Amino acid sequence: MSAVALAGFALGGATSALTRQQQRREEARLRAEQLERDEVAQRRRARAHQQRMHWALLVKAIDDPSLAAVINTYGADVPLDKLRQYFYANAWYVNLFHLEQSGLIDQEQVHGPLRDLFQSPVFREYWRASGPNRATLADSSDEVRLGHLADRLLEELEEADTDEWWVVGDPSTS
Repeated sequence: MSAVALAGFALGGATSALTRQQQRREEARLRAEQLERDEVAQRRRARAHQQRMHWALLVKAIDDPSLAAVINTYGADVPLDKLRQYFYANAWYVNLFHLEQSGLIDQEQVHGPLRDLFQSPVFREYWRASGPNRATLADSSDEVRLGHLADRLLEELEEADTDEWWVVGDPSTS
């Protein structure tokens, strides 16, 4: 066999090895992407399950005073009817949080429903009463970010010198 033929054969083998290596890298990349998609889907399913569990547990506490006492973090002096209202207000707030976390609405779209909720004196009272609970959350959490947005909005609503509450606050700066 001539030197040229041997060089061609070696080059062909190297090219074939390089092609196989590139194929293995591409297959590994595709497997990693699929694993990432599977993990995201699993987190979404877990979040949806957690939302259902939160609601089921909250409904039990709203319906049964003996169970409401188990999760009363607002103080023993809060009457049962008020406690039930706080639990219901919490359900609305958590619903907004999960809508945003699920990507169904964005931060700007959360602003409007929050502004609506803050028109309720009971919701405002719940918000203030739940402040110590929110203070225990990690500063880097999405819950804290949304809580700060709500805190700023409530402050803006209380300081507004207009009866047109639906225009108070700028969601792009929250």
